[in-house]
Amino acid sequence: MHPGQLLARGVCRHLRQYDFLTLEEFVPTPGLRVDIMALGPKGELWVVECKSSVADFQSDGKWQGYLDWCDRYFWAVGAKFPSALLPASTGIILADRYDAEIQRMAPEDRLPAARRNKLMLKFARNAADRLQGLRDPSPALRYASY
Repeated sequence: MHPGQLLARGVCRHLRQYDFLTLEEFVPTPGLRVDIMALGPKGELWVVECKSSVADFQSDGKWQGYLDWCDRYFWAVGAKFPSALLPASTGIILADRYDAEIQRMAPEDRLPAARRNKLMLKFARNAADRLQGLRDPSPALRYASY
């Protein structure tokens, strides 16, 4: 596993404690791929981008495009990451491969109802497709477009 994937594992474990279900490598719209999309018990949608180094963070020029696809936006970083580099208008999650902790709650900017419904349907279909892929990995049977 790559360092960012290890951070994602810790974040997903942590969010599960709060009844959030997660999908890694989720595509909310063509051209955007988020590290983690989290669906909360009240239908809230959070995006978490995992950054394993300062260089990884500095090379991410499209993160602001993710803001239109979630209610809250977080960065997940390791304990040694200089969190002062992260924009104050976003949340911070300190993570490692085993667990995580929300250090700064992201401000809430609720999605419009139509976009929320579209994302929730896409989340459900993506999760079901991934589950089916575990049971029957034949690529010919996989649904390619969500």
